Amino acid sequence: MSEIFEGYERQYCELSASLSKKCTSATLLDGEQKKQKISEVKAGIDEAESLIRKMDIEARNLPPNVKAVLLAKLREYKSDLNNLKSEIKRIASTNLNQAARDELLESGMADAAAVSADQRGRLLVSTERLNKSSDRVRDSRRTMLETEELGVSLLQDLHQQRQSLLHAHGTLHGVDENIGKSKKIMTNMSRRMNRNKWIIGLMVTVLVIAIILILYFKLK
Repeated sequence: MSEIFEGYERQYCELSASLSKKCTSATLLDGEQKKQKISEVKAGIDEAESLIRKMDIEARNLPPNVKAVLLAKLREYKSDLNNLKSEIKRIASTNLNQAARDELLESGMADAAAVSADQRGRLLVSTERLNKSSDRVRDSRRTMLETEELGVSLLQDLHQQRQSLLHAHGTLHGVDENIGKSKKIMTNMSRRMNRNKWIIGLMVTVLVIAIILILYFKLK
């Protein structure tokens, strides 16, 4: 997995947990304190959306098998963020009367404990999903490394074969040169043989004429 993506992911998980806690505490507040807490949550949501966009860009630049896993995680993060948006909208639009606020304050400890338990459950589920996704990414990375090693081995074999072919080509080139030299020698020998044939023929002709002349003068 990309280290950049992992960095954005850690920031998002920490921010998401913090926003969930702020949403929980916002339900127990009223007046300006509640408005301030809601503003903090909305600002945090904007920051979380920015982190998701950065993770999306980083994931799309990774190999297809890793990208598919990371995009699936991003869909889960976007869903969680949408739930947070809905929750903060509900909190912002809720106008509790004084009696309801009193009742909420009385049962605040029990509600806070229940919400905390729910938040812990969400965090555990998110952690489990993160661990499973990390395992899948590690498996994908291991497969990529094995594929890379195989590619390097194939390239080395091809390089050795290329060297062998170049050596064979050099040997054939030397053989061609030797054949060319032998051909020149044979051509020269053939020329000399032809020349010797002409010389011998000429000598034979001269001897025959000389014999004929000797016989002619003796018989005359």
